[in-house]
Amino acid sequence: MANKNRADRVVVIGLGRFGGSLATELARGGCEVLGLDSRPQVVQRYADRLTHAAVADTTDDEALTQLGVREFQRAVVGIGTDIEASILTTSLLSDYEIPTIWAKAVNRQHARILERVGAHHVILPEYDMGERVAHLVTGRMLDYIEFEDGYTIVKTVAPEEAIGKPLSESGLRVKYGVTVVGVKPPGGEFTHAEPTTVINRSDILVVSGKRRNVESFADRT
Repeated sequence: MANKNRADRVVVIGLGRFGGSLATELARGGCEVLGLDSRPQVVQRYADRLTHAAVADTTDDEALTQLGVREFQRAVVGIGTDIEASILTTSLLSDYEIPTIWAKAVNRQHARILERVGAHHVILPEYDMGERVAHLVTGRMLDYIEFEDGYTIVKTVAPEEAIGKPLSESGLRVKYGVTVVGVKPPGGEFTHAEPTTVINRSDILVVSGKRRNVESFADRT
């Protein structure tokens, strides 16, 4: 493989809808991507999109070793339908001491097992998307992202009580326990929020904080 920054090299195992989309986007972003799947027709589909693509049984230690998977710093296990293969593959990657392992889970039990066998980050795409959309359907938020430990960033409209005031005088942080990190006027671009930033009607705010605080703030917008 080409001699690139090792952090820019990612192996994606399982080229279904999730893994294939992720691998393609990584390649578009300039990463060197090795895509692996047990299905020849799927590998053929991605051969021209990725740096390298190969057919492999990813539960086979010898096969992964021959493909140089041990050398990667980042790995994504996107196997969805075969839970046993997902777990065995993740376990092998952990044995290789790959520093960053992402793995897709189909349910919470699967997620717990993946964490136990060595996955550093577990994704539940359908659950995560369902939770995000639930917040958007209410109409209170324009976008919603939740990180670990309940830390949340949302995009929402400016509350009436903050309009016409600089952020330092609005009292939003004290009252709601949230931080306004960005402001976007109608037709304009997002800018970093400063204490002197004046909030105008129809401004869109990017707000961060604990989930319960952010939701309480959005309820009053």
